[in-house]
Amino acid sequence: MKGQKSLVLQYSTSQHSWIYQLTQGAAQQLLRWRQLRRERRELARLSDAALDDIGLSRADILREVERPFWDDPLKK
Repeated sequence: MKGQKSLVLQYSTSQHSWIYQLTQGAAQQLLRWRQLRRERRELARLSDAALDDIGLSRADILREVERPFWDDPLKK
């Protein structure tokens, strides 16, 4: 009987750990997508002079801004 109780506790703990990892991974992905959206909006607001300073054209920025939020160039 003692072994059964231990087995149930181990199963319960591992199940919660799996759920925790899943929710943490999902939360991190959502935060990354939010960050990408924010960065792309900031790029779109840059002036042509600022774009010239960083070596990008307006066409480069438009191409980047039109990408979907889940399209992560760094695959984070």
